[in-house]
Amino acid sequence: MTKQARREKKSSAFMKPMQPSKQLAEIVGEKPLPRTEVTKKLWAHIKKHKLQNPKNKREILADDKLQPIFGGKKLDMFQMTRAVNKHLK
Repeated sequence: MTKQARREKKSSAFMKPMQPSKQLAEIVGEKPLPRTEVTKKLWAHIKKHKLQNPKNKREILADDKLQPIFGGKKLDMFQMTRAVNKHLK
């Protein structure tokens, strides 16, 4: 397998549409989306509602819609992917 073929195979898993949970659908919509699009829509929500901690930009302060997804009131942005993956099938 060539390097290019391995790269395409790896990225195809991220591009496969996934069904969001009911809580996640409130932010990203009900239709299946690739993980990359889910992440883009989450960041758009975070920026629109100014949910990044101004003193520590890596920390996201969850609003009422994000709390059920994150499992708490705040989360480090590097832990966000793991929390969101639990809401994708």
